[in-house]
Amino acid sequence: MTGRSEPPDGPPENPAGGEDEYRSLVFDESFIQAARMQEYSARERMGDHARAVRTLPEEPVSVRSGGGSRAAIALVVLIALAFAVAVYIGFRSPYPQPATRRAEPLRTTVVPLAPRGVVPGGSPEQLYRTEPVSGFRVGADGINFPAVKRTQNFSDSQITAALATVKDYLVESSLNPDVLTGSVRRPVEHLLDPDQRTQFERSLSDPADDGSHVATGWLVRFDPERVELADPQIRVQGTLRYEEEAAGVLGVVSDHTFTYALRPAAGPPRKDGASLFTVRRELHFRFDREDLRLHRLEVRTAHVQAGPQSCSADTTGTLRPLLAGERAHARGPAATDPYATGPPTAALCGTLAGVSPSTAPPTSPSSPPRGPEADR
Repeated sequence: MTGRSEPPDGPPENPAGGEDEYRSLVFDESFIQAARMQEYSARERMGDHARAVRTLPEEPVSVRSGGGSRAAIALVVLIALAFAVAVYIGFRSPYPQPATRRAEPLRTTVVPLAPRGVVPGGSPEQLYRTEPVSGFRVGADGINFPAVKRTQNFSDSQITAALATVKDYLVESSLNPDVLTGSVRRPVEHLLDPDQRTQFERSLSDPADDGSHVATGWLVRFDPERVELADPQIRVQGTLRYEEEAAGVLGVVSDHTFTYALRPAAGPPRKDGASLFTVRRELHFRFDREDLRLHRLEVRTAHVQAGPQSCSADTTGTLRPLLAGERAHARGPAATDPYATGPPTAALCGTLAGVSPSTAPPTSPSSPPRGPEADR
């Protein structure tokens, strides 16, 4: 036989020079140890074993994943070290940290304004048409913002936030009917810096004429057993201004006049039995960045002028308006004793100008008689 011939069983499936399909598999030691099944040895297969292979017991996770556990531990250690370094750098920062500033106590001055004669009366509509009240706006519309321009350390938005907080304070402390009658105080208190809340609480619960614990310095308050609002539409006019007082301290000054139409709380209400009561409040507020963030403020000073009242009226707890048909006591302000010990008191009083009997509607003949504070 000449020439090349095929094997009796045919050509091989993998001719010489071809690549074995299992040649790429490498059965190294780690592969063998990781196998979950193992063939019995020749000696073991001589016994009465039903199966040709056996299943190896599973290794503990800690043994099989020892490398992974060590890597996880190393990662945790690295994260802890990075955090410790960040904290250390924060404490060692070369930039100066702002000092903690505590709010100072409020200083208050309240000046009663005595009328020159009998307090005129009329209906709220008639009284509000008199000058200069006729040009006032109603309620919160009379509290307007000035043009806002950033300062060296405060942005436009921060200044606007300060003005908005001041407006909220003025609305709650001067226009809220529940605050005016003394039934609630929380709307005013929650706007104050926490350092001033103790002073505020004492001023309302135990007012004193010491310049620091005068309730009417914080808010406008009437005795609900004596007077009530004849018209809830309170008239307001005033201004707001601001300036950066120091690095990180923004000051805002409000100067507003609030005019209330009041009537006696006792007896049936009469259409023409109302009278006007005017309160001018000049308040100085301060803000730091924490105050701006938390929508709160610090009231530094309060200068209040309110009338018609008698000069001798005690206005530390509530304002004491003279109503239609009443007149002030002839005597002047309460006496001041310079020899007395304790906090000094300032006996101040002024004369009410503006709305007078000559410019206001005439008092109706049916007006109530002069009150208990009428001049004899």
